[in-house]
Amino acid sequence: MKENFKSGFVTLIGRPNVGKSTLMNHLIGQKIAITSNKPQTTRNRIQTVLTTEEGQIVFVDTPGIHKAKNKLGEYMVNIAERSLNEVDVVLWLVEPSNFIGAGEKHIIEQLKKVKTPVILVINKIDMVKREEILAFIDTYRKEYDFAEIVPVSARTGDNTDELVKVILNYLPYGPQFYDEDTVTDQPERQIVTELIREKALHCLNEEIPHGIAVAIDQMKMNKKVCHIDATIICERDSHKGIIIGKQGSMLKKIGSTARYEIERLLDCKVNLKLWVKVQKNWRDSDYMMKNFGYREDDMS
Repeated sequence: MKENFKSGFVTLIGRPNVGKSTLMNHLIGQKIAITSNKPQTTRNRIQTVLTTEEGQIVFVDTPGIHKAKNKLGEYMVNIAERSLNEVDVVLWLVEPSNFIGAGEKHIIEQLKKVKTPVILVINKIDMVKREEILAFIDTYRKEYDFAEIVPVSARTGDNTDELVKVILNYLPYGPQFYDEDTVTDQPERQIVTELIREKALHCLNEEIPHGIAVAIDQMKMNKKVCHIDATIICERDSHKGIIIGKQGSMLKKIGSTARYEIERLLDCKVNLKLWVKVQKNWRDSDYMMKNFGYREDDMS
């Protein structure tokens, strides 16, 4: 083990849509967490790994903390809140603002219950004037005793190197958990599922995305081509028609954009076939949730 090497677990929390997955993908330098401008994109804890000369940071991405409306919502909130006590550092990502809304106040209440050091990360600083940032820092500093406050832009990468240094300051000394070349503990199948769901989210209208899941029916290599059959599950017959689109145009669009990303991920040619199936109320069924890869220990 290298002397003075640090390693530990860091969780990213924040309201839906503040840029958690974009930040994690930027730090890792590779697309692992799916990104979308629609809230509640990340459903499972995604572990990604950043190894530097000084240490290894294992990021645990969590679903956004919000008020739950159904079983899927409860599951997502449970994971987010439980992970706060299981890590070495909590990164709370917020947007630059002088106004602290009900959602942020709910998160502050959760943070007051934990002993873990909390680093406040003010994201999207590329969208505001530099002189405004100090006022935003001041607003949040009055609400909670943060270990550090770091302004960044996940999109441009501005000040993210500084953020890595600050995180390492709070990690314990110890050996690395993963090899240098590991970037995620997610199986490829899981990442492929998420990529297809991401492309569906990008292509579809507002009212559908929360009610979709993706199941991989088969994934196998044959003569250097990866053959993937996947089903997009939605909650209503009317949604099925929208997902398929006129003469299958929407499904084709989802398939071709997903295939491009999957080929980059797997570094091989991909033959992707998509189907659409209706499963009413799957988000309120424990059995269906398990079926779509949501882990039982996170559902309790």
